[in-house]
Amino acid sequence: MDMRTALLFVLIVIVSISLPHLYNNQETDLSQNDQIFYTDSRSIMDTTVTAAIYDSDTEHAVQTVDKAFGRVAQTDEIMSSYKNDSQLNMLNENNRLEDASEELLFVIDRSTYYSNISNGAFDITIKPILDLWSAKFSPGGTYQPPTQEEIDTTLELVDYKKIVIEGNTISTDPGMKIVLGGIAKGYAVDQAIGSLIDGGIESCFVDAGGDGRYIGTKPDGSKWTIGLQNPEKQGDFIAVMQLENMAVATSGNYERYFSDAAKVSHISDPRTGYSSQGLISATVIAETTMDADALATTVFVLGEKEGLELIESLEGIECLIITSDKRILRSSGFTTYENTEN
Repeated sequence: MDMRTALLFVLIVIVSISLPHLYNNQETDLSQNDQIFYTDSRSIMDTTVTAAIYDSDTEHAVQTVDKAFGRVAQTDEIMSSYKNDSQLNMLNENNRLEDASEELLFVIDRSTYYSNISNGAFDITIKPILDLWSAKFSPGGTYQPPTQEEIDTTLELVDYKKIVIEGNTISTDPGMKIVLGGIAKGYAVDQAIGSLIDGGIESCFVDAGGDGRYIGTKPDGSKWTIGLQNPEKQGDFIAVMQLENMAVATSGNYERYFSDAAKVSHISDPRTGYSSQGLISATVIAETTMDADALATTVFVLGEKEGLELIESLEGIECLIITSDKRILRSSGFTTYENTEN
């Protein structure tokens, strides 16, 4: 067994393991509940977004899901780091954005909450550090880590407290840049769920690359089943959750084990400028996907002790972490959501 295969067991992927069951028993569901199960997946926000609903009318289901995807696409148009004309990129280019959308204002304002409760472990102004590391391991780079001097100089551009919001205008210091990768996807899922609920849907889920929110129950009254899958062994799960009106998200840095370039973490510690190394993954359950998304990133950066302490201090939030030495730890209420029969 080569090293890549041996290390696959640490790769945690959220999957909705109920889907095969749903497809296999769709005819039974229809006869018993007069409900159809409709699902669609699209590539948005550099990931696969899946929406699934129960509805009584196929045409309504298609239209309602399409509107939900529209909300995700709208979020991407505003908050993407890769679209030149996104509001986020215009802010980063000019260090000032007038007439910012309510969506961007809300997400940036909410991000400061996570920064405050984590003493800066979550910080959307970390982009200069990520860019520094990326440049080192990209073509034309040295393929060596930045020097401490380079990191210290770049860290002067990382400080969420220097984000200023005045009315609909957002401004930052020259050279500062914002990235919303640790929160925008969760926000987009919440927007899609809100759209489905507005459309009269009472049983649904939306998942964006492992950040998912699950509403209501299936027609038979059962909750949505979500597993933390071990891809080394098909059908093997580290944990199986039963969720109703809750969200779950996982942050991890598995690829860093497989190549030098991949050691450039998309999850770095804004306080030190270095990749977070203490955990393999952090999975958070919360009422909203934005909370789950941001707090999973936060816990991943904080590490075992501080991360669990933070979660225990927050009402209605639970987590499961896998440490770098492969221990699996749960917050005090995580087992409430687990299916002990699996």
